[in-house]
Amino acid sequence: MTSVEIKTEIQKLIDEVPETLLPDILNYLHQVKDQHPILTDDIVTKIISEDRELLKKLAQ
Repeated sequence: MTSVEIKTEIQKLIDEVPETLLPDILNYLHQVKDQHPILTDDIVTKIISEDRELLKKLAQ
């Protein structure tokens, strides 16, 4: 599965998750990011630019 396909699947799942769970998902993603120092600033910038809509949904 390509990264684009994975991101699409994640987006579909997030669209189906009750809004009350979105803060928990966001916290989880922050924990994953903090535990994986491989995510350099360049990679994070790329993720933000590619997944802006997904991140907006997570932030709501």
